[in-house]
Amino acid sequence: MRILEKSGDVISIVALPSETVYQGDYLEIIDEQKIGSVIVQVYEESYIPSQSLTEDIIRDQIIESTANGVELDPYEISSVSQMIKDMRLLKCKVRGSIQNGIMIANVAWLPSRSKSKIRKVSQSHLLDLAGQTGSAQIKVGNTKDGETFTIFGEAIDGNLSIITGKKESGKSHLSKLLVSSLVANGAIVLIFDLNNEYEGLGFSKDGTKNELSTRIVVLEPGKSLKFSLDYLGEYSLISLMQHVLDAPSASLREFIRIIGSLKTVDKLSIDHLGDAIQNWRCNELVKDALYARFQTLRGSGIFTSEEDRAVKVDSVLRSLLPEGGAFVVSLRSSSSLAKRMVVEIILSKLVQLLEREAIPPIFLFAEEAHLYLRETYWDDIVTRMRHFGIFTTLITNQPDAINNGIYRQADNIFLFNFTNEADLDIIARASTADSDTIRSIVRTLPKRHCLVLGKVVSDLPMLVKVGEAKFLTLGQTKKFFGKSSSTKRIHVNAKLVRA
Repeated sequence: MRILEKSGDVISIVALPSETVYQGDYLEIIDEQKIGSVIVQVYEESYIPSQSLTEDIIRDQIIESTANGVELDPYEISSVSQMIKDMRLLKCKVRGSIQNGIMIANVAWLPSRSKSKIRKVSQSHLLDLAGQTGSAQIKVGNTKDGETFTIFGEAIDGNLSIITGKKESGKSHLSKLLVSSLVANGAIVLIFDLNNEYEGLGFSKDGTKNELSTRIVVLEPGKSLKFSLDYLGEYSLISLMQHVLDAPSASLREFIRIIGSLKTVDKLSIDHLGDAIQNWRCNELVKDALYARFQTLRGSGIFTSEEDRAVKVDSVLRSLLPEGGAFVVSLRSSSSLAKRMVVEIILSKLVQLLEREAIPPIFLFAEEAHLYLRETYWDDIVTRMRHFGIFTTLITNQPDAINNGIYRQADNIFLFNFTNEADLDIIARASTADSDTIRSIVRTLPKRHCLVLGKVVSDLPMLVKVGEAKFLTLGQTKKFFGKSSSTKRIHVNAKLVRA
């Protein structure tokens, strides 16, 4: 390999066909006359552009198609010619330099074009040189070279992460690997689960319980997860009315007075709230608007007046201490409005608990975040709640549903395959990596391969194949063709019923 040219932060390298260097690989450019070496990453491969080579290829094709005979090539000129035609041009981004055994981000010198030596360098070696350390190891998968790819929980702790890619690319699989590893390391994780995928974390692949089974709590809104108004308190109820039920200011003022009056007489419950609204003296239009919203609250099924059935978020989270565990909120059967209500209630309650230091810092995983992501409270999570102790990971296949402001504050991004230009534009503009790398690499990623960006890889974009899970994986796409025997039995039973 030899340096051909440099333009900005792009170094073009010529490579022989026999040199096994591909997209995403890291190369070390060593100039013995300089102190240190330059680290570059291949982001695009192409053939060497040359008008003369093009003419040679056309000439060879014409001769092969029109002339028959024995080819004599005693000096093996044709093999050299073929090698030249197959030589590749590697476009590489400068990622930093190695000086005195330490990886640094800047490069203050230009390597020699004629005397420099170029060699591949492993991703794990670069991470070691970048000073990646920690105790909470998370095995994500393997590199293209077959090396184990490990990140540290400390790089997720205190940070905002985003996992995105088109559907069935492997986002949820990676998310479950991260959750199981965090729990195994003693962390408290809260998960908004829209497809009942995380219930399998406590089971091995054969269906038997594993070591995490007693540390996974799964609650479903309207069934095992109900709240009392008295426990939620004024802050959460006002937040619910304002951000989810879109109560106008006039209605909100009266609602605050009603809540205050019920608290005074110790009757703040879902049963007393309806009567209080109907008997309240105020504008009839305001009263009708409040009562309509009350009906929505009661119809959601997530509120109860029975204290023994009401769930307290802090009690659930504290029950997972000190070993760590996961609180899974199963939202699969909930309506769109009920999902938003549950998310708002839990987030507002977490703010109160963390401000009082009633619970330890937690990791929040928002699966299919685009279905309930609202600027009103997610912006608050990103900007303020990280200081309280909520470290969020958003999982979505619709990157345009996430505000650009959130992208710009993301510390880590796990990018799976995207081919849509609009999606690539959004991510390329907002991520810490350059747009050329994202556009070239992400669109060609196979299933369960991702490009990792951010603090978890010391801002060195890394390619990784996500590993297999040891737990029971749920949430697979259900299909009609190739259906299981259980599905067939359902069809048979349906026929018997009709008969």
